[in-house]
Amino acid sequence: MGAYKYIKENFQKEYSERSELYRSNVSAWRKDAAVVRLEAPTNIARARELGYRAKPGVIIARVRTSKGMSKRIKPRGGRKPSKSGRFFSYVKSLQSVAEDRAARRYSNAEVLNSYYIGEDGKYKFFDVILLDRSHSAITSDPIYNGIINSKGRSFRGLTSSGLKHRGIRYKGRGAINNRPSVRASHRGVKVI
Repeated sequence: MGAYKYIKENFQKEYSERSELYRSNVSAWRKDAAVVRLEAPTNIARARELGYRAKPGVIIARVRTSKGMSKRIKPRGGRKPSKSGRFFSYVKSLQSVAEDRAARRYSNAEVLNSYYIGEDGKYKFFDVILLDRSHSAITSDPIYNGIINSKGRSFRGLTSSGLKHRGIRYKGRGAINNRPSVRASHRGVKVI
């Protein structure tokens, strides 16, 4: 077995057992800002699976998002309808929300991918991999160059978690109106 396989197994074991190191890390992350730039990925094995390479112009950010559903806003000038419910869940996953926050914080960078690193009772934490659009090491790389040319990937749902919450990973029954998007198929737009 390679070293990355052992690293991955160790990370999963610490999470499943809620080890002392894991709990101390999460408590330290909770005190940090919502978006923090890191020197290296928290889980190097998972980061490399998702396209991370340790080279200049590749940025890692840890993002904190609140868990749970959103409270439904009461309509202005009246009482809330009794059947509307008190809370509702977002269509976007919390991972996609984390990618959007990192993209807004680092507006000169493009989101490559992200992965889950932990949670506590109130927050979830994700590592987001970003690519600097203006860095020469990224523009000269043939793989990364194609990604940075697609601007606003996280906002348009083109990352891995974005494709998942849009339902693009599936074809056939249950995913008929997902392409090119739910709104476009509702309007009856034909793609040529």
